[in-house]
Amino acid sequence: MNQDTRAALERARGRLDRLDLYPRRVRIDRVRVWTVPAFFRLPRLRRYHGYALWRTILLRKPPGRGASDDLVTHELCHIWQMQNRPLHVLFKFLTTRYRENPYEIEARRAVAETRPGPQPS
Repeated sequence: MNQDTRAALERARGRLDRLDLYPRRVRIDRVRVWTVPAFFRLPRLRRYHGYALWRTILLRKPPGRGASDDLVTHELCHIWQMQNRPLHVLFKFLTTRYRENPYEIEARRAVAETRPGPQPS
């Protein structure tokens, strides 16, 4: 993993560490970040810019050159969710529409609540 990617992952962890969503903090020691534009050319994945797997974040563009810190934070939040509630996350992924998935909503909220600058009230 290059320095820009490692730095983006560290910044994302720092943002998520400010939240108390789960009893254990997100662990990034085994998290890998891969830039795989071809993955996002698959029919059902074209609308996404990032995707989280068990311990892997797939990005359409590399951090710092297209993938924002918000995107890396969002995907790392999904990994944090899987670290703490793996079966429930998988169950919800299989049984809930994307926009209604509570883990997707939680990841969006985590990004919004940890975004630098003044927070809306």
